[in-house]
Amino acid sequence: MKILIQNGRVMDPATGLDEIADVAIAAGRIIAIGNVAADFHANRTLDAAGCVVAPGLVDLAVRLREPGQEHTGMLESEMAAAVAGGVTSLVCPPDTDPVLDEPGLVDMLKFRAEKLHLARVFPLGALTRNLQGEVLTEMAELTESGCIGFGQAEVPIVNVQVLQRALQYAATFGYTVWLRPQDFWLGKGVAASGPLATRLGLAGIPAAAETIALHTLFELMRGAQGKARVHLCRISSAAGLALVRQAKAEGLPVSCDVSVHNLHLTDVDIGYYDSRLRLQPPVRQQRDRDALRVGLADGTIDALVSDHNPVDSDAKTLPFAEAEPGATAVELLLGLACTWAQQDGLGLMQALQVLTCGPQAVLGASLGTLQASVGRIAVGGVADLCVFDPNASWTVQPDALRSQGKHTPFGGHELPARVRATLVAGQVAYHAADATHERVAHA
Repeated sequence: MKILIQNGRVMDPATGLDEIADVAIAAGRIIAIGNVAADFHANRTLDAAGCVVAPGLVDLAVRLREPGQEHTGMLESEMAAAVAGGVTSLVCPPDTDPVLDEPGLVDMLKFRAEKLHLARVFPLGALTRNLQGEVLTEMAELTESGCIGFGQAEVPIVNVQVLQRALQYAATFGYTVWLRPQDFWLGKGVAASGPLATRLGLAGIPAAAETIALHTLFELMRGAQGKARVHLCRISSAAGLALVRQAKAEGLPVSCDVSVHNLHLTDVDIGYYDSRLRLQPPVRQQRDRDALRVGLADGTIDALVSDHNPVDSDAKTLPFAEAEPGATAVELLLGLACTWAQQDGLGLMQALQVLTCGPQAVLGASLGTLQASVGRIAVGGVADLCVFDPNASWTVQPDALRSQGKHTPFGGHELPARVRATLVAGQVAYHAADATHERVAHA
């Protein structure tokens, strides 16, 4: 299949490319950016006038709900939601049912995902068996099956000695450990500690739950001579961010991300027990949100993630403290990133950076042969692209989302940047019904 994308504004934060140019694609790869050969005859032509042609977005936190939780989301529905949001590569946490702690389970997930010909799926393997925090998994075998790192999802490791051994083992073989920093005992609440949680009678999670876990982790990393690579998932507090900034300045090999919810929302948005705001980590006070926005802008935070976690209605329409945490967000990722950039006086290039080359750098060598292509636009690279109209606004209508989960705290919000087409490996994985003109050449 040969595809020609015409008249688009080609933007690549990795190289600073920003120009109006045609993009020619053949055999799944980009063969020209501008100066398309006169003898290039496309089977399909997309007119991207007024649109941006960007690298496909990379989302580091997307739950696909398979295997084992198909009542809240199917692989087909959640990956269709991803490409509708311009996401071409996503990382899947290991807390499926059963847990991704065996190579056969990882093989099955990747096989099912590849058959759909939608987004690329990069699974995280479980760091400990069944996420119980006691026995390390066979990381070498899981890596051979396609795992790009190892984590505990939402389950903290209580035994610090096990965490120490995990970091030492991962450092020896060059694996990356993905952890959400939260103390097991202090993290049992349902909302951020503060006046609002007290007034509503909700069990609080203090910022200390995050900072204590970070202090412990960084001490263990220093003990491993700074060789253990760690990615911190969904930093949520100003105090936690300050510790990350200090660790980076010290030279520890650490990266981190923040979710769209913590970037935009505060505990005040919970209102009168709105269970759509029942999230992990919880949204915190305004000072925390403001610090996270600054950290994302100055590069302390490496990536913005959707933290897509579809929840069915039965589990969500419950009293706040009993509702299952999670929200649908992968289709909103681009719009919420552009909203942040607009509100903070940043350019479109910076909004794209935290969705493309930023998360790509986190994945790094774990991508193997795809390392030079994911999150970037380059001649000879794989054609994973997101075509969107930066000037088109749209209103979030939960029932219209492609995800099987319909619960989001952003329902009714107006967002900028409408995805018109998403290409994965040179194939059109998503094309909006109201997208710009296209021509198809018939043999």
